Amino acid sequence: MTLATADVGALLQLVPVQRAGFALLLAAIGLPVIGVVIVGLDIMPVRFAMMHVALLGIAVGLLTGLDPMLCALVACALSGAGVAPLARTPDGLSGAMGLLMSLAIAAALLVLAVSGVNASGAFALLWGSILSVGTADLIVLGTLAVVVPGLFRWRRRDVGLLLYDRELAHCSGVPVRGLTVVLLVLVAVAVAGAIKLTGALLVDALTLLPALAARRLGTSLKSITVWAVGIGVVVNLTGFLMALWLDWPPGPVLVLTAGAVVLAVHLIPERRNSSWRAPASVSPPSSH
Repeated sequence: MTLATADVGALLQLVPVQRAGFALLLAAIGLPVIGVVIVGLDIMPVRFAMMHVALLGIAVGLLTGLDPMLCALVACALSGAGVAPLARTPDGLSGAMGLLMSLAIAAALLVLAVSGVNASGAFALLWGSILSVGTADLIVLGTLAVVVPGLFRWRRRDVGLLLYDRELAHCSGVPVRGLTVVLLVLVAVAVAGAIKLTGALLVDALTLLPALAARRLGTSLKSITVWAVGIGVVVNLTGFLMALWLDWPPGPVLVLTAGAVVLAVHLIPERRNSSWRAPASVSPPSSH
């Protein structure tokens, strides 16, 4: 049984629905740019690793009585920073994330088993609860919406070089290790921050899928970033309104909407075969 179209207007008058819509708008500004980082560094396993780390943080929060989502956020941020030294090459990044994923899920299951915490409650938090978005969640998403695009604008050349080639970035004077740590922490925090919106299992809808579509449309790091944010805004707001109208769970609807956009974009003939990161690789080194 679906809601009537007229009921959507009534739902939009509710504070939780308005807060959820605002959260998705903030997420559309920062999280698709994080997707550009994931694609550029070729660290697809990071989403799965951080999902398991978030589960560990939630389990610790339930055990200690602290806010489970705050614990998940802190655990992901610390893990993102801690795994960076193991990632000296792009292949190393994927390997480190695989190790982190295995250790995190083992520790989470051990905490749940030994402590007697309700495991179903911990896993339920991973499915998302967009209408329960609170002030703390908005602060995290708002911070990401400012910091992530700001970092790309401020250090666009350095970020572009790092995403293009780590060795070239190092030879060009880019602080590769420090910048990698910052990017991985932002990726980890973004995944944790999106848990309430779609659940960690469907976080791709807010991060990776807009970036994949934007990569097809853009020809430079700047244009890719702009396209990713634009697609993110359209997908998030359209998917959310459709979910309200059909009375369906927002997470799956967001994923299907973003997936449809990616498929539609890939039906467009590619104008030329050139790497979107190429402009960054030919930029002359700047003095620091």
